[in-house]
Amino acid sequence: MDPDRHHLLEEARRALPDGFKAELSGDTVVIQAPPSPIHQFDLAIVQRQFEAHCPSGYFPTGNSDLSSPEVGSVRNPDLTYLPEDVIELGREVPAELALIAVEIVSPSNPENDWTGKVRDYPRMGFPLYLIVDPRQKTVTLFSEPNRDRYHTRTEREFGETLRIPEPFAFELDLSRLVPYRD
Repeated sequence: MDPDRHHLLEEARRALPDGFKAELSGDTVVIQAPPSPIHQFDLAIVQRQFEAHCPSGYFPTGNSDLSSPEVGSVRNPDLTYLPEDVIELGREVPAELALIAVEIVSPSNPENDWTGKVRDYPRMGFPLYLIVDPRQKTVTLFSEPNRDRYHTRTEREFGETLRIPEPFAFELDLSRLVPYRD
């Protein structure tokens, strides 16, 4: 990654209060506020189901910088699954090693998940991108990426199920997800 961009990201992180996250999308630093209890609850509902179907040799993480120097992005998904041997790589992990990126949409900055990450994640090499949107009571799975976009988009409403493809291969139960309150 460009040293100037990396320095910009590190400076932003040092200036932030505890609980805030900073990511890099091209030349833009994206700041995220600490998550709400509903955000954390919905994330836990999803994570528990993924863990039951996680491929051997992978582990869940929700606080890892995934980088893509050729794209100029460093993203930190709410949940991803990485190979166990990445612990040898240090702080930033190549994004293309991740099996999925899961995001719970923030009510304060939904454009980051719906625009910035829909643009960045296929370019960074994420094979799957799952967006849980408690504002709209929907869950959307993007899959089949090429270098610029995802070819497949599957959307379900809270209360339904959503098929998650290999390497997880299961029906994600959306019945316990909780929408944001106005």
